[in-house]
Amino acid sequence: MPTINAALNGTSALLLSLGYLLIRQRKITAHKLCMGAALGTSTLFLMSYLTYHYQVGSIPFAGHGGIRALYFTILISHTVLAAAIPPLALITVYRALRGRFDRHVRIARWTLPLWLYVSVTGVIIYCMLYHLYPPA
Repeated sequence: MPTINAALNGTSALLLSLGYLLIRQRKITAHKLCMGAALGTSTLFLMSYLTYHYQVGSIPFAGHGGIRALYFTILISHTVLAAAIPPLALITVYRALRGRFDRHVRIARWTLPLWLYVSVTGVIIYCMLYHLYPPA
């Protein structure tokens, strides 16, 4: 399940990036599809993540020293910002669907970089936890 979660996070980051490039090129329909797919992918990730951790619980990080400090710095920033993404994403989508593009753009300027950060750091956390120092 952790590998699937990381793949969903990585896919979300790619879709968010592509969606941003598409809107910069004024390809509105493609942008909408990409961002909808990013929202769907992130929703699947959240469902999968919560299911996994409900069943398995927390996995301790086995690294020591500086790498441990780095891991927890990334993990804490990731976790705090991850809690903000669902409401930010839903407000951003809601404003777009309502045709309030001025307000959509204002919040999307915050939502996109935070969402990208959370998606990318999710993959980094996975790599550090399961590949750099795999659980026993």
